[in-house]
Amino acid sequence: MQISLVSRFTALVAPSSTVHAHCDLPCGIYDPAQAKLEAESVKACMVKSAASDDPDFKARALTIKEERSNLVKEHLWVLWTDYFKPPHFEKYPNLNDLFNEATKLAGAGGTKGSNDPAVADQLLGKIDEISTIFWETKKA
Repeated sequence: MQISLVSRFTALVAPSSTVHAHCDLPCGIYDPAQAKLEAESVKACMVKSAASDDPDFKARALTIKEERSNLVKEHLWVLWTDYFKPPHFEKYPNLNDLFNEATKLAGAGGTKGSNDPAVADQLLGKIDEISTIFWETKKA
């Protein structure tokens, strides 16, 4: 009798149909603007830190810069691994290199390890290149 109740309950709550999607969440959630916003914050921290004589402010700016650099990498990785698919990499053969260069520019050898706004500008340039390709893929 108990198995019958479990079977009935399972049948009652089981989905009536199966759906398939090509991404983890509904389309339209990906946007390189998230990475760019964080990269702009990284650059602002560099500029404001350089203009300050307050050691506490500089320490806080350094911490925020490193946190935001990590967020840049995370946003780029999501685009790289979740949004872009094999046909994109075939059509844009430099895409892997762009992501590799951009994530390295947001890492220890880039904005995490430097206070030079020129490094942040290089990162922003790579994000812009990725963004151009991203929006081209949205047109297709």
